[in-house]
Order: sequence, then structure tokens, then C-alpha cells
Amino acid sequence: MISENSPPHDVEAEKAVLGSLLIDSEGIFKISNFLRPDDFFTPENQWVYDVCFSLYQRNEGINQITVAHELAQKGRLEEAGGAAYLSHLISMVPTSLHIEYYGQIVSRLAVMRRLISAGSQITALGYEADSEVDVAINRAEDILFKTRQRQSRQDFVPIRQVLSQYFEEAGPAQPREEAIPHVLTYFAAIDDMLGGLQRSDLIVLGARPSAGKTTLALNIARNTAVNQKACVAMFSLEMSRQAVVQRLLANEANVDSRSVRLGTYTEKQERRIMEASGILSEAPIYIDDSPQMRVVEMRGKAQRLHREHTVDLVIVDYLQLIQGESRREGRVQELSEITRSLKALAREIDAPVLAISQLSRAIEWRTSHKPQLSDLRDSGSIEQDADVVLFISRDAMYFTKDEWGKTHDMGIEPYEEDKADIIIAKHRNGPTGEVKLRFDSKTARFEDAQPELEAA
Repeated sequence: MISENSPPHDVEAEKAVLGSLLIDSEGIFKISNFLRPDDFFTPENQWVYDVCFSLYQRNEGINQITVAHELAQKGRLEEAGGAAYLSHLISMVPTSLHIEYYGQIVSRLAVMRRLISAGSQITALGYEADSEVDVAINRAEDILFKTRQRQSRQDFVPIRQVLSQYFEEAGPAQPREEAIPHVLTYFAAIDDMLGGLQRSDLIVLGARPSAGKTTLALNIARNTAVNQKACVAMFSLEMSRQAVVQRLLANEANVDSRSVRLGTYTEKQERRIMEASGILSEAPIYIDDSPQMRVVEMRGKAQRLHREHTVDLVIVDYLQLIQGESRREGRVQELSEITRSLKALAREIDAPVLAISQLSRAIEWRTSHKPQLSDLRDSGSIEQDADVVLFISRDAMYFTKDEWGKTHDMGIEPYEEDKADIIIAKHRNGPTGEVKLRFDSKTARFEDAQPELEAA
């Protein structure tokens, strides 16, 4: 409890969190996105929660035996109170039902302690009489900003909420009537090769910047959510949810995305945008645009959403922006842990996870500019963990029409500015190869390639 001589804390709430985890390991899904080891006040409770967190990241069970073993491995079992302390934690709570409530208490008091620390640092700045006033104020603001940033947490927001500026009223989204065996992209050539996106698969979509990888992922999200009523969870680490929705609106309304973004559309286009917003508002798409996120937080959020709505597809945009755990030695090792965790998430919720990935610059130096598996940036175990690896290749990114004509027979290989090759570089349970789509950068849309007309 809180006393006059100690910073704000609640040891009983801390014990209740830990006891809840020891009797029900799935409780970690409710708190992993906002509660961290350093939120606990007492060292022994920090150590126990840190061990629970580590077990969760490795997809291992959390219980009295595994936690005791892990603490012993770290040489902290006796310091933490031994097996008797773990038994005591279990006896503290009869059920894990209120773990989120206890976790919020621990988190809130941790923020108060950080605020006290920030206040002390700002007070110390005030006593530095020889400091420049502007410099001191900037440093004080930076201290408070870091405290607020540490506390600020976002979660999934339904697309209906983001679309509120485009439409006035809409009825509740209608749930689908039956389970979806597999998620269709509604790109005929891709679905024909893959049989749709299979449940529990990790699919990696890679391309160089501006190739349209986010656009393709959003098109897939829209297609399956609108046509199959599939529930889509999207982690957008690069773009805000407003930017994501603007792209979806441009696609749905067939309006230049720049016009949607700037509001410079015509009256006729505005009517199409209103109609598009009505369609999208019924789509079960949930967007989390937290700019800094660890994979363990993603898993916790996805698990919670899955319990509420049965998630059918998870999209991560993009892999290289996911924060690694500080204890990892290098980025390649961190990314390996991230892809393994995303694969584990796919299996846990039995839904495909589509993860977007940047590719290395090696493509630029090759004559063909065709992506290959070795181009996966900071690859680590991406290739190994992924069930499917897709690449986007667009010749128009590297050649103008004149340049193309110098090295190709235009009669046999005409220059097609909107052509996009989708390369299926890895397919664990099926064929690999290439399929063709059309790409319209203005409306942020991929389309099935039209079959060529046979000569008369």
C-alpha cells in the first residue's frame, strides 16, 4: 500500500496480477500490451513478471513450475522468495477474472512514480541558474514528453469510427453467418495459386518502396472484409489510421487518392466517396496505428480482438518497424524473434498473418530488378518462418518507355506502365511462380490483369 515515505505503489495489486497469471496463463493477453516489468515497484514482483513475460514471448506455458524453473535459471528463485512465494501469490486470488483491473492499478501507480521522478528532474533544472532559459524549458518539456509517451497507448479502432467524418449515420455491422474456411484475396490469379490465404499461415509480402505493397495489403483487407465479411486486424506502424482510411476510400470510390486527402474532389466524386464510406463502414476492419509497438503487444491486442470478434486476417505494416526487445544482441536476431512470434500468433488465433517487409537495395543493382528471397531486408529467419513469400515487381519503377524500347522488342514485349508482377517465391504447401496484376497508383488500387485479346 501507499505510505507517506514511499513512492505510490500497491503491492497487493502487484501480487494479484502475478497470482492471476499463475492460475491462468491466458491472462497475459489482457495486460501484455500495457503492463511491463518495470511497472512493478518491488524487485521480486518485477522478476516474477519479467519471467512470465519471457515465457509468453517463447510461447511456453505460465504456471508455478515453469516460473520457478525460469527464476532458478536466472539465479533469482531464492531472492524472489522461492517456491513458497509463488504459492503465496496463487493463494492471493481465487480467479484471474480481474487481472486487467489489477494491472491498470499497477500501471497507473507506475506512471505516478515516473511523474514524481520527472518533477524532481525539472526541479533540478530550475536550480541550474547558469542555464539558458529556453534550453531549460526545452529540456523540461522533453522530460514530460517522454513520461507521456511512455504512458500513451493505443488500441484497435473500427474503421467505422475513422469514417465518421465522411458519413452521418450507419447501422451496426452485420456479422457473417458462418465460419470462413480460408481468406480470399479476390485477385483471381493469386487465389488460384495459393487457394486463398490459409489459416495459421505467415505470409510475407515484400517489395521496394513505392512498389505498392501497402496498397496490395489494403486491397486484400478491403476485398475479404467487404466480400467475405472477414474480420481484419491491421497494425499500421507507418501510416496513421486516417491515411489508411483515405487510401481505402480512394480505392472504393475510384477517386484520385490525392483529391481525397486534400478534399479537392468534385460534387460527383463526393457522392461516390459518401457511397464508398457507407460500404466500408460495414466492413469489419480494425486499425491500430500505434507508431511504436513490440510484437508481444501485437499478440496481446490481436488475442483480445480475436476473443471479441474472431479475427480472420492480421496485417502488419511493416516488419522492420516493429520494436525488438532491448535484450536482443542484433537487429537480425531481433527480427528472427519477431517473425517467429508472428508465426506463433497465426497458429494461436488460427488466422493468416500477412506481414509486409522492406527489401534490400540489392535489387537496384541487378539487371532484371526481380526480387528474390535473399533480398528480404535484415532477413534473419523470415524466409524460414514464412509459409508464403510474395514479391511485387514493377518494370515501370526502373524503366521509362524510351529506355524499355532500347532493350526490348516493343512488338513482343510492349511497355506496360501499369503492369505488376506478383512473384510467389515461396509456397510451403503449393506451387511457386508469377502472376500479373494491374496497378493504378492514383486510386491506390490493384486489379486483375485483363486477358489479352486474341488476334482476329
